[in-house]
Amino acid sequence: MHICIFEDEQYLNFEPLIYSRPVYDLVCGISTLKEKIIRAFPKEKFVLKCRLYLESFIREENRKYKVNQFDHDDYLFINGRIIAPANLKNILEVKSNEEKVFVSKGIVAAVQLSRKRIEALGLDKTEVIDTKLFSDLPAVEVDVECANYLWDLVYLNGKEIQNDFKIYAKNKSSANKKYAGVNFVNRKNIFIGKEVEIKPGVVLDASTGPIHIENNVTIFPNAVIQGPIYIGESAKIKSCATIYPNVSIGKVCKIGGEVEDTIIHPYTNKQHSGFLGHSYLGSWINIGADTNNSDLQNNYGSIKVQVNGKHIDSGKQFVGLIMGDHSKTAINTMFNTGTVVGFSSNVFGAGFPPKYIPSFGWGGSESMKEYKLSKAVETAKAVFARRNKNFSKEDEDLFETIFNITSEDRSKRGY
Repeated sequence: MHICIFEDEQYLNFEPLIYSRPVYDLVCGISTLKEKIIRAFPKEKFVLKCRLYLESFIREENRKYKVNQFDHDDYLFINGRIIAPANLKNILEVKSNEEKVFVSKGIVAAVQLSRKRIEALGLDKTEVIDTKLFSDLPAVEVDVECANYLWDLVYLNGKEIQNDFKIYAKNKSSANKKYAGVNFVNRKNIFIGKEVEIKPGVVLDASTGPIHIENNVTIFPNAVIQGPIYIGESAKIKSCATIYPNVSIGKVCKIGGEVEDTIIHPYTNKQHSGFLGHSYLGSWINIGADTNNSDLQNNYGSIKVQVNGKHIDSGKQFVGLIMGDHSKTAINTMFNTGTVVGFSSNVFGAGFPPKYIPSFGWGGSESMKEYKLSKAVETAKAVFARRNKNFSKEDEDLFETIFNITSEDRSKRGY
């Protein structure tokens, strides 16, 4: 079977994280949405469909798979925003020479298509697929979780850490090293990778869910960590950090203060005091000391979030901060519930900044202006250098593309 993972017409609901990645490269649990799909079909051939400006990055990061290149064959198209269970292959019952659409709660989760229809609809040339094209196909109702917004991934994160842990921990051996002065609770539910350093006074409490610690992680003295939680390779958990359940921390992150119910992509720093809860952060972010976000309104009401130009009622009592790649905050920054900060923005100043800051925004509560592209690129190059990574011409082109894509959003606000 040939399988294509695609983005549908709702991909902009995941802004600003999707400006620099496809929806299927968002994290939920230990793995990305793409990795969950591929894991469910271990012997199949995959094509990754993405927007053209992201193609070079997707090719570089996925050399085992074709990107935007189709063979002359039938395909099973799988929506990149589903949270694929381990038995997805059994749920999507594919039979030869059939065409049908698999629908879960009104969302197209997958479509089985002939090569003839793929060509007729131009799906091999379309960047983002409009699932309304499949309305005339026979529909099969399936039960598959599907994210509509970023906060859906946050709310599913704890469950997905537990699901992923069963698979990852099963295939790896946890370190049996003894750590002096470390208090383990439910040790059998804790996975520790190689060359992990855990200092005295640390509490690892897996009584409420698993703790998965990747290779080369350092946990400094007196940190308290409660599962379910995932800590990526070479991350550092600072002294006296308090990390509550349902948190995923990407590789090479530095995390301190108080964190709960949050997903953090790789190479992001929030290493000082301050609260971060029910939030979703991209990569290459730096959160200044004593930055805090609110994730609960004083009236305990449902939180509204601005997404793709609309004010969406999340239906959730807890929604914190959503922040795109390469954004920064100054010390003592305060964010209101459901605040969205775009790609490569710089937030500073007293009081609460606006609840929506477009990409390449510069300022805070008193005033906002456009963050010059040249200055943003200059900062990104310096940040990459600190991690011994090269900021390539492709990276610079990506910044320029996102700057242009989001220019109208800034113009509407007069900067």
